Amino acid sequence: MSNNAFLKIKASIEESVKLKQVILEQKLYSVLSEIGEMIVNSILLGGKVLICGNGGSAADAQHLTAEFLIRLTSEVNREGIPAISLLQDSSTFTASINDFDPVDLFKRNFLTLSKPEDVLMVISTSGNSKNIIQVLKAAKDINIKTIGFLGSDGGESLQFCDLSFVVPSNKTARIQEAHITAGHAVIEYVEDRLLQEGFLNMS
Repeated sequence: MSNNAFLKIKASIEESVKLKQVILEQKLYSVLSEIGEMIVNSILLGGKVLICGNGGSAADAQHLTAEFLIRLTSEVNREGIPAISLLQDSSTFTASINDFDPVDLFKRNFLTLSKPEDVLMVISTSGNSKNIIQVLKAAKDINIKTIGFLGSDGGESLQFCDLSFVVPSNKTARIQEAHITAGHAVIEYVEDRLLQEGFLNMS
């Protein structure tokens, strides 16, 4: 490996660490307990978490959905927490963008699958993706609580989120790294609270 390549790798890791240090210093993480509590209240009322994003954020949405449904760590071997990714499967995805406007991809699935007790979580590094904005507006129209994991200044999505964790960066990779760390922290919070409430049992 060349010295330049080695230094570039090192710089990426340092940049990620520095951004998380900013999040700590500015206490941007404090909203995560509020987000966790919103999810806990939804679950206790019989609701679920509906999660969506595009590209890498779609992968993060599926990642977090899996950890809600299955578990985050083997140390907390608990029952599943109701969650679903709005991306669904490849057949549903391609049918939607073939038969309808792609901007309504998440909105259509959301309106079909949601109920009043649910919470919508969107993940967007820019906050300006049209399909994200549309699903947030749809949630607002039917009074379903909304959570945003956003980047930069939050973009247009910010105004439609009841609670937002906004990563102060314009670099997609760094934002996504912070989003997944925050997502894990929220799941740990939700696990602890639902165990306290007696809603979940350990397996």
